[in-house]
Amino acid sequence: MEKPLDYVNHLTANDWLIASDSHQFNQIAQELYLELTQLSACTRPPKIILAEREPVKFLASFLAACAANCPVFLCNPDWGTQEWQQVFNLVQPDIILGVIKEDTETRRRGDTETRKISKFYSSPHPTLEERFPSSRLADSPLIMIPTGGSSGQIKFAIHTWETLIASVQGFTKYFQLNQVNSFCVLPLYHVSGLMQFMRSFTSAGKLVIQPFKALESGQILNIQPSEFFISLVPTQLQRLLQNPELTEWLTQFHTVLLGGAPAWSELLEKAIFHRIRLAPTYGMTETASQIATLKPDDFLNGKISSGQILPHAQVTIHNQQGEILNSNQIGNITIQAQSLALGYYPITKESQNNFQVDDLGFLDDQGYLNIVGRNSDKIITGGENIYPAEIESAIRATQMVTDICVIGIPDQHWGQALAAIYIPQKSNTSTLKIQTLLKDKLSKFKIPKYWIPKPNLPRNSQGKINRQQLQQIAIEFLQNTLK
Repeated sequence: MEKPLDYVNHLTANDWLIASDSHQFNQIAQELYLELTQLSACTRPPKIILAEREPVKFLASFLAACAANCPVFLCNPDWGTQEWQQVFNLVQPDIILGVIKEDTETRRRGDTETRKISKFYSSPHPTLEERFPSSRLADSPLIMIPTGGSSGQIKFAIHTWETLIASVQGFTKYFQLNQVNSFCVLPLYHVSGLMQFMRSFTSAGKLVIQPFKALESGQILNIQPSEFFISLVPTQLQRLLQNPELTEWLTQFHTVLLGGAPAWSELLEKAIFHRIRLAPTYGMTETASQIATLKPDDFLNGKISSGQILPHAQVTIHNQQGEILNSNQIGNITIQAQSLALGYYPITKESQNNFQVDDLGFLDDQGYLNIVGRNSDKIITGGENIYPAEIESAIRATQMVTDICVIGIPDQHWGQALAAIYIPQKSNTSTLKIQTLLKDKLSKFKIPKYWIPKPNLPRNSQGKINRQQLQQIAIEFLQNTLK
């Protein structure tokens, strides 16, 4: 398998990367690669925290770290003090690339380093090489991708260049492509942004990088959208569809990949109405992005699912006893994939070949994956199992809210009671009217007992809701209301 820097030699021109200061990519990558290889010759490869804000510097630094076989931890430069403290305690880095928010750790270290070694830590954890057989890590750069930040506890999924390439190969085979051109508006430290780089870079395609805020403001770059894939999360798609010019622009794309969080029915219906070539996806950091995707033609023909399984992965549905279920039977989703992470950092043993996720779903007769909801989001009220996604979809369909999340809060009579935390469409939106509209759509026990209007809901950059934070908001609201 080709090594990271080998792909640079395949680039016949400098126009593959369309971004601010893109001409600096090769120079930054080559210079940093030489620095890192010189350091590695003296001691073990340094552990690197990569928190570059500038996309070109981020990607060039990422490539150089991989080429020098240095463990690299991708990080969000906008994490707060508490999050950075978690990361420093966990990683104990040798090098920080980029500038992060100032906190007690960076003050103690005396700077917000760019490319200088501040210190080689003596780590209390076994080295990565000690955790895995040498055959697994030979000449294989370790890439730690953050996950779990929305819950307040950051962890890193351990990937390799090979697991990321397996994801790329599954993608290109599924879409029957030799080259992948990507238009990226998602953060590069997240798997959803990183994999767009990997697909384009390793297939000699083009990569456009533009901040989403610039796109949302109407700054449309001069490219041929019909040649590109663009990846969005549902909240981004919703915002773009509010602008007729950007809606028309989206209709021209080869494919609009949609993932990161569940999309609601009204949003999908709008995409169909405008004939946007949408491709809803299912995947996660641990699988190096999607392992199921609905192709645009299926979507436009009215198919509703997460699509068929990509060639590099297998999905089975299991009951609580671990038995494999037949088609159309709902159960726990288990994934096998060549792109599966080795585990989480730090770990003491290799990950299992089967990765059971928290999601519930089923495979239909044609092999399409259908997601029902998250097992951990399940609410039990009065002995009834309720999945918030169904209720949220029904509330959105009333067109009286712009955002909604349904959670369960402790209730002495029912075990849990449903609470809807929402952003009203108008300041005078009546919750009574919403409840009236829901009576014909939902069973009585599925209609929320509490309704809490808020100006915004806590979502991360991938559109995922922070349910722990909402729990606290709901409890505080009810305590103040019931006083």
